[in-house]
This record gives sequence, C-alpha cells and structure tokens, in this order.
Amino acid sequence: MPRILAIDHGTVRIGLAISDEMELTASPLKTLDAKHEAEREIARIVREKHISRIVIGMPFLMSGNRGEATGRVEKFAERLGKALQHEVPIEFVDERLSSVEAEASMSRAGITDKRERNEIVDQLAAVVILQDYLNQQRGPAGFLLPDEAYDLEWTPNEPKRRRK
Repeated sequence: MPRILAIDHGTVRIGLAISDEMELTASPLKTLDAKHEAEREIARIVREKHISRIVIGMPFLMSGNRGEATGRVEKFAERLGKALQHEVPIEFVDERLSSVEAEASMSRAGITDKRERNEIVDQLAAVVILQDYLNQQRGPAGFLLPDEAYDLEWTPNEPKRRRK
C-alpha cells in the first residue's frame, strides 16, 4: 500500500519521516546529508517504499511571510520532482516550530547527547510535519471519539463536591 513521505529540509541535514500504510501515524525514517545528491537518494526511497505523496516542510517566518529559506526549499523540490520524473505529487506544508517541537520531544525523552540529538532532530521534525499533515487530512472527525466512549465504568455519575 502507498505511504506518504515527509521531508524536513535543512542546509546541513535532511530529515525523513514515513507514514504507516493506513496514513494514520508518522515514524522517523532517515537523516541524509544535504550536500550529497539527496534528491537521488530520496527518489530511490520513494520507489522502494512505494511512496504516493511527498510533503515538504516550508520554513515560513514566524510572521507567516516567505524568507530566504523558502526559496532554497522550492529549488530542492524542483530538483526532487525532476529526479522522480514528476510521478509523485509534492506538497508544501507550514513547518514553523517543527524543530522546536522535535527538540522539546528529545528533552522529554532524556536525549542529551549532542551527536545523538543532531542525528535524530531532523527526523523528528519530519515526523512532526507529517503527523500534522495526516491529522489535517482526517479533519476534525479524526480526533473525536464516539459519544459512548465517554461512558466508562469508572466514571462517577454524580459530580464530586468540594469539601468545606
């Protein structure tokens, strides 16, 4: 079954994340060196993993405006599209704060080694980008539980009262 690939493009490293076959969850895949023909390696991964869509994080400024980095990412996407002979659709999504979220996640997990953090931060940023994309594709209904899910055995029927 097809999957979705997310890309967090940086000047030094490129983080990749992949969806499960049901397109519900994102998982880290790989970190690539941005300087060594990354487009060719990503094209190989796309074919090998049966990727049906690529989502690339667009680094807008916090104001929402385009910055210098957005042009760099668009040029990368053009090269990637050519490497894939334009057979796989490429979408851009807002990636603001994805790296911050990835850093916070590593801190919560207790990952403090600088080399280890550098190795996975871009993958985790790609996971954040992809999971946000997947959630948006499902829409609000994808986040809601059926009403009966709240009728749990241990849920008291009466609200608790505060003691005086």
